[in-house]
Amino acid sequence: MSAGGGGAAMAGTVDVDALVARLEGGDWTLGVVGLGYVGLPLAMTAVRAGVGVVGFDVAADRVAALNGGRSHVEDVADDELAAAVAAGARFTADETDLAAVDVIVIAVPSPLGRNRQPDMSYIEAAAAAVSRVARPGQLISLESTTYPGTTEEHLVPAVAAAGLTLDEDVFVAFSPERIDPGNTLQTHEIPKIVGGVSAVSSRVAAAAYGRLVQRVHVVGSARAAELTKLLENTYRSVNIALVNELAQVAHAFDVDIWEVVEAAATKPFGFQAFYPGPGVGGHCIPLDPQYLAWRARELRAPTRFIDLAEDVNLHMPDYVVARVGEMLNAAGKALNGARVLGVGLAYKRNIADDRESPAREVLDRLRRRGAVVGVHDPHVPAARLGADGSEVVTDLAGTEGWDVAVVLTDHDTVAYDVLAARVPQVLDTRGVYRRNGSVPANVTAL
Repeated sequence: MSAGGGGAAMAGTVDVDALVARLEGGDWTLGVVGLGYVGLPLAMTAVRAGVGVVGFDVAADRVAALNGGRSHVEDVADDELAAAVAAGARFTADETDLAAVDVIVIAVPSPLGRNRQPDMSYIEAAAAAVSRVARPGQLISLESTTYPGTTEEHLVPAVAAAGLTLDEDVFVAFSPERIDPGNTLQTHEIPKIVGGVSAVSSRVAAAAYGRLVQRVHVVGSARAAELTKLLENTYRSVNIALVNELAQVAHAFDVDIWEVVEAAATKPFGFQAFYPGPGVGGHCIPLDPQYLAWRARELRAPTRFIDLAEDVNLHMPDYVVARVGEMLNAAGKALNGARVLGVGLAYKRNIADDRESPAREVLDRLRRRGAVVGVHDPHVPAARLGADGSEVVTDLAGTEGWDVAVVLTDHDTVAYDVLAARVPQVLDTRGVYRRNGSVPANVTAL
């Protein structure tokens, strides 16, 4: 555990030294608010660490399924969940059950609104619940990605509304989630950033998370922890936008961008490879930088790189559609009335998650331009594949009658050789053919 935080025990209703000692090595219970792709893996991590678990979610049907050992999160298998329930983990839709836990971790969604402004309603609802159930001796930690200042603005008033005194009765911190769906790294293997609203709260939070994960890195404040998470994903957004823009430049020069990135990556210093694609998707990169930009604009701080990166990434689906149109025109066909097969709907390889997926944006734009659209994805359930009216293709071996295929997600289980053999033209937006070592003549790289 890295050094940081610190602070002596304070006079109050809670003996901080005793609490820290218990969190580090004694018996205690974790309450998780929000049982989605962040909260449920965290709950399983706590079970494996020998910590008791009470999971709370407002969706009663989800709670019932979890108590029955049925997981809705790809990274948590049914048998792992069932074993956790058998070991004593329980899930509830009754917020009063949180009054009995020692640590409350809030892992609720933090989406964007219709105008791409932060939607704070889930965090606000969780803070309101805290104000009703918090008791002396508890640590309250927020993990939902948000703008700097959120923990102080929402959770500190919530504990005050409960009649409790910060650092004497309760402790408040922010610790950003670092979940990466489909990644082989488990939650306990990923270093945890912790920032309390005070040095004492940092010390308590570090003790709790140190029980759950292999390494805790303490920063000087909750705001620093909140900004750390935003930096991580803004860094990715800006660099993806850069290579997406260079992909368009490379096409104008008749140069293979994949070859260029591959060559640049041979430099042993000063370069990290990022790769182009049809846009950005998922729960982090399209959303998190906008939390930072929104808050910065309120403070009149410039966010030019962030805004430009968003503009580039948001327009990549349009660029992909334009490239499809070029390919069809070269073959003497028009996009209007053409049959175009999208291969991959998930926002990243080898998962079923299609939240904020740029693949959906590409297919929607093709449809609006008059194309007949099909979709193939071996990971995403058929009901979701066809939800927007796309023709669902389950077996590429039987693929006939498509004018162009567009590789939008590079799943390992897709038969790309079969795809190229069955469809006259293929636009590869993910560089999968080059990565697999064989680029047929009818395959065009983004």
